[in-house]
Amino acid sequence: MAQRSVVAVGTSIVVASLALAGCGSRDGGNSSSSGGSSDKVATIGVIAPLSGDLSPLGLGIQHSVELAVKEANDKKTIPGWTLKVNAVDDEAKPDVGKNAATKLVADDTLVGVVGDLNSSVSLQTQPVFAQANVVQISPANTNPALTKSDSGQRLFKTYFRTCTTDAIQGPFAARYLLGEGIKKVATVNDKKAYGAGLVKAFEEEFKKGGGTITTSQTINADDTSKDYTSVVTAVKATSPEAVYYGGEYPQAGPLSQQMKTAGLKVALMGGDGIYDPKYIELAGAGSAGDLATSVGAPTDSTDTGKTFLSNYEKAGYKDPAGAYGGYSYDAANAIIEALKKSLASASDAKSARQATVDAVGNVSFDGVTGKVAFDEFGDSTSKILTVYKVDGGKWVAAKTDSFD
Repeated sequence: MAQRSVVAVGTSIVVASLALAGCGSRDGGNSSSSGGSSDKVATIGVIAPLSGDLSPLGLGIQHSVELAVKEANDKKTIPGWTLKVNAVDDEAKPDVGKNAATKLVADDTLVGVVGDLNSSVSLQTQPVFAQANVVQISPANTNPALTKSDSGQRLFKTYFRTCTTDAIQGPFAARYLLGEGIKKVATVNDKKAYGAGLVKAFEEEFKKGGGTITTSQTINADDTSKDYTSVVTAVKATSPEAVYYGGEYPQAGPLSQQMKTAGLKVALMGGDGIYDPKYIELAGAGSAGDLATSVGAPTDSTDTGKTFLSNYEKAGYKDPAGAYGGYSYDAANAIIEALKKSLASASDAKSARQATVDAVGNVSFDGVTGKVAFDEFGDSTSKILTVYKVDGGKWVAAKTDSFD
């Protein structure tokens, strides 16, 4: 994950033709030149943490969607229609997310949603969007259980994601460590859907490759003290060569710092949940050499990615795009591509919801993050990931590869 400053935002922000006052950023929905007053309106929702520890990530998601919508309106991509953005705060909490989703679907102009950030929140919002026939595309959910049941059935036909899953990310990390000659790893997870699932996938692949899990520990992600002394003591006693963490940076940073302070000077590795500059700030100087995986290739490593980042900067958003900016931009554009078909002959937005779901399932285009397309479960067909290492106080790409 990624980002810097935390900005408190209200529960709902409607982005229209004026500047987004609540976030101190420029307009992400429309401009006065985007469409005539007679245009019909269709709304793309954003549901993400816009306040709290993870708000930097949520705001990056929001603004990336705003950019995609602004560009579509400026180009009059969908003749006769003006697109708007409605961003709501899920606070990274499942119950809040469910209520926020309910508010979104009550808007008859809603045709699609980008979000959530957290897998545990999406477990609660998926049924709400499915009931209302609203397509949902997450730029960040990596828990495999969101798309496939234990019997291998697709759970919600309205749900898609532009990122790959932990069924790939965890094993990718395991293979990387094994390739580096690391055979003994302790694991820690935060007991949430994302963290627990990521660690499970990692452990299975690591053991299959001949590695040993020295101990499996858990922490409470809601523990505001962030004192992990007992876990660090238990892990240190097993003499691991590395520690693999399943969870997000607000907990991972202090955990890494406390490990190093206690004399456990081995790398902490995590998934995309810790891939954020804030992690390095929280972990301190001892974070040098720590590792993280994230979905896709680095955004600034491709021409399309560089263009996106340049346009994002020119738009004047206060908050950086972050680790999920490109995936959010691609998710919004997947919805917009679908709307070209579903709104072509629609009398109103609500009547086009089912057609939009159907059209998203068939999109295929070259996006910021690579080829944007979905399989029969709604998962991204792209299986490219990158390992990052903390070097010189920042995340530096160490290896990018496809998983098969």
